[in-house]
Amino acid sequence: MNNNSLSGKIPSELWRIPLLLHLLVDNNNLSGPLPTELAKSPVLKILQADNNNFSGSSIPSTYSNIKTLLKLSLRNCNLQGAIPDLSAISELGYLDLSWNKLTGPIPTNKLAPNITTLDLSHNLLNGTVPLNFSELPNLQLLSVENNHLDGDVPSTIWNDIVLTGNRSLVLDFQNNYLKTIPAAFSPPQNVTVMLYGNPVCGNSSGAPIDSLCQPQSVNQQTSKQQQDSSPICSPCPSDKNYEYNPSSPIPCFCAVPLGVGLRLKSPGITDFNPYEGAFGDSTTSLLKLYVYQLHVEHYTWEVGPRLNMHLKLFPSNTSLFNMSEVVRLRHVLAGWEITLPDIFGPYELLNFTLGSYADEYPNEASSGLSKTAMGGILAGAIAAAFALSAVATVFIMRRRSRHRSRTISKRSLSRFSVKIDGVRCFKFEEMARATNNFDLLAQVGQGGYGKVYRGTLDDGEIVAIKRAHEDSLQGSKEFCTEIELLSRLHHRNLVSLVGYCDEADEQPRPNYLPVLG
Repeated sequence: MNNNSLSGKIPSELWRIPLLLHLLVDNNNLSGPLPTELAKSPVLKILQADNNNFSGSSIPSTYSNIKTLLKLSLRNCNLQGAIPDLSAISELGYLDLSWNKLTGPIPTNKLAPNITTLDLSHNLLNGTVPLNFSELPNLQLLSVENNHLDGDVPSTIWNDIVLTGNRSLVLDFQNNYLKTIPAAFSPPQNVTVMLYGNPVCGNSSGAPIDSLCQPQSVNQQTSKQQQDSSPICSPCPSDKNYEYNPSSPIPCFCAVPLGVGLRLKSPGITDFNPYEGAFGDSTTSLLKLYVYQLHVEHYTWEVGPRLNMHLKLFPSNTSLFNMSEVVRLRHVLAGWEITLPDIFGPYELLNFTLGSYADEYPNEASSGLSKTAMGGILAGAIAAAFALSAVATVFIMRRRSRHRSRTISKRSLSRFSVKIDGVRCFKFEEMARATNNFDLLAQVGQGGYGKVYRGTLDDGEIVAIKRAHEDSLQGSKEFCTEIELLSRLHHRNLVSLVGYCDEADEQPRPNYLPVLG
């Protein structure tokens, strides 16, 4: 539900959603206190609420009870008070509390060893830089710039970090009140220390300290650009868009790849470079490919921070994929059938580029949709389904005691009616026809109560159709409530409700299908 214009408080009842893994509500107009009840969430892994206005609120100390939490990001939320002790969160890997009005000392208890990113910059913190920042073997970034910290410049933070190969560490202490530096201060080559704006820069002199006292900005590797093919290889055939596979065990091997645009929506890292190998290993394993079949062509860090990636998938020891493999890979990625390791967070598919395989791709799959259109349809349908399901769930919980009976079918007085201007009632056969009988190829994701399909109505309108699972707990009351709620939601970033279907097919129970356009 991020990047919208949602207002009001974060509903405290959200913790009741039993499989709430990621709560991303950043970049909205939310206010009020952060709900303490979220501490009762049984499986919550990411809480990201950056760029909202929780003025006068503090960070609930109960959040230390979210044992499953991997990422807590509350940047620029107008939060006040002290930083709670979060050392009990054994899996915490990313903590961003920057650009708030937090006061007091930094807690001294040791954080989880998984920590990669710790950003407490642009607050009102005082005291010294605590020793608990040492012995964090996965740390990539520590930023405490623009606070009121004093004392010595830390000189042991990097002691337990293996800084070989492409590993690096950034320590940003700029614009504080640090006064002294150890005489033998000698950070490793892969460690960047920033001291500009501290009294120590005026108290000491010499080449080493002078280089640390220049104004700098945190500049982890922001992107990876496409690299040219090896000059020792002769050109690949010009037909069918052949390319060299840079990772192929066969030197200068030409093949025709598939293109995949992927965005990591809330990664738990600051620097992707040392994790590129782990990303390739896990992704190819999930896709049932060899590691050398995946090439990360380029990536760019976007505001969020989010990581926009372009991948290429190459066939294994042959120049071309067979079409069944192309279909399989597209089904897996477009159907969100893989789950990346937690450190990479949730992802969204931006495009799946068939390239030279488009002409041979079966059925409607190669319908000529542009990358932007496909990405918009997929991302929009999924975002709407998840957001609306979450909102509907909370709404249902709040209103459960006040539901009144109504029918949604003209065929039975025991069911509930929906009479809303502009909302159509579809027949089940229309829904089946729109989705090619709910073909897997039409599936674009899964919502709270069922799967989401891309469909084309008889009049050519493209819609998203959510079909309840046969074993779904959603009954007629909940369905009626959801339909009425969806009909009231109008926003430029949310799809609107076109209609619904509540007919039974061959199953003994009715089919509940909201239709979003």
